[in-house]
Amino acid sequence: MNFITDLENAFILNAEPENAVPMAKYMKNLFSFFGIKSKPRKDITKEIWKHHKIEVKNNVREIALELFNKKEREFHYSAIEIGIKELKNNYRKEDIKLIEKLILKSSWWDSVDFLSKYLLGNFLLQFPEETEKVISKFSASDNMWLNRSALLFQLDYKTNTNSAILFRQCQTHSASKEFFIQKAIGWSLREYAKTNPDEVKKFVAEHNLKPLSQKEALKKLG
Repeated sequence: MNFITDLENAFILNAEPENAVPMAKYMKNLFSFFGIKSKPRKDITKEIWKHHKIEVKNNVREIALELFNKKEREFHYSAIEIGIKELKNNYRKEDIKLIEKLILKSSWWDSVDFLSKYLLGNFLLQFPEETEKVISKFSASDNMWLNRSALLFQLDYKTNTNSAILFRQCQTHSASKEFFIQKAIGWSLREYAKTNPDEVKKFVAEHNLKPLSQKEALKKLG
């Protein structure tokens, strides 16, 4: 596709090898980087996106998958940003398969958190009748990142948060020894506390959460 070709050429042209090493190190050397920092990368993506607007709109799903199949992490970030904008309010029910693939592809917190909050979260706002089925499946998975996404998908919901689902997910995974799960429990509760602090305090007081989860949940509540 012309968009992907032009994006790749621009990333190569704007690569900053001196940044690539520390960026990779920050991500535990799990991914390769061009070394392009967030703002210039976003500017490059937006400019090329603008020149291929119709192509991107008509092929957003294929583009997202193809970008995620490339090794450099900047491609993955761009895929997420494109997906968030182009798919919002334009999801198809079968897109849950795409979202699951992206969560499972090159998984780490920097991709999964955005995919959970925005793609999964917005998908389930558009199709709320799918929520119980999807979240039950993700929560029961042996994959820790799908578990994390089931905890984080409501991060941007505010007053639309389904507290029953949130608390059930937190309780389900409360015994997990995984750092990223304990952190997600605390984070999801902390966000909901901005809307309903008393309910969060009550939940934390009545359930035996891991210390990290409890600390994160109550961080802004004193």
